[in-house]
Amino acid sequence: MLLYTRRAQRIAWAVFAFFFLLLFGLPFGVLVLAAFTRQWNGAFPSSYTLSNITAAFHTDPLDGLETSLITALLSSAIALIVGTWAALAVDAVRHRAGKTLIQTVFMLPIAVPSVVVGLALLVAFSQGPVLLNGTNTIVVMAHAILVTAYAFQQVSAAVTRLDPAYEQAAASLGARPYYTLLRVKLPLLLPALTGSLALCFALSMGELGATAMVYSADWTTLPLRIYALDDRGHQFVAAAVTTVMMTITLAVLLVFSRIRTRANYR
Repeated sequence: MLLYTRRAQRIAWAVFAFFFLLLFGLPFGVLVLAAFTRQWNGAFPSSYTLSNITAAFHTDPLDGLETSLITALLSSAIALIVGTWAALAVDAVRHRAGKTLIQTVFMLPIAVPSVVVGLALLVAFSQGPVLLNGTNTIVVMAHAILVTAYAFQQVSAAVTRLDPAYEQAAASLGARPYYTLLRVKLPLLLPALTGSLALCFALSMGELGATAMVYSADWTTLPLRIYALDDRGHQFVAAAVTTVMMTITLAVLLVFSRIRTRANYR
């Protein structure tokens, strides 16, 4: 609904700001505040410290951050490749039943709890002929399966909005299908591809459910270490580690956003 009067617009913005601050600003603000808190007995912290931030940069959290970054980058790249291929395949399929089948297969992982995906991988790869239990590969696989659906969904929406005249013009000039894909279609999809990559990366960085089912002692992601800190009663250190993870994730997303902006200008 369009708001034409200035008063109605101000009311709408005020309502939006209230719910935004309540649902997003307040939780994140409390989290950042807890990262610098030594003791919190009342409505506000009674004393502050930098020791939580210092503890967040010790060996264990840093190892978890490196593991999370590697896992997120690998799983996001896999998800982008597979999701893009599936989106292009759906666009090429002319039978409605075939489209529905492909869409169902790729959207199924987000239709069930993530622990189901983790348990399924654990059962499937805990014995031969392919034994992956206890390896970093199964963690990357779990993340890739979970985030591929989002890449597929975003790229599919972009593919359906492409003007077929570009492909038809390339074909009329004698371009082969693979050349049209590489030089015409994928460049036009570049903004959607970078957006999908950023979304998959952010989701992988915060994934916990499936990871808890398949992780190993030498490949523990940062969300698992945060959960362990909180479980042992170190809530303020956990908040500091979470703040560091959130800051780094936002920095990476800003880089992806810059790339996407340049792709839009192209």
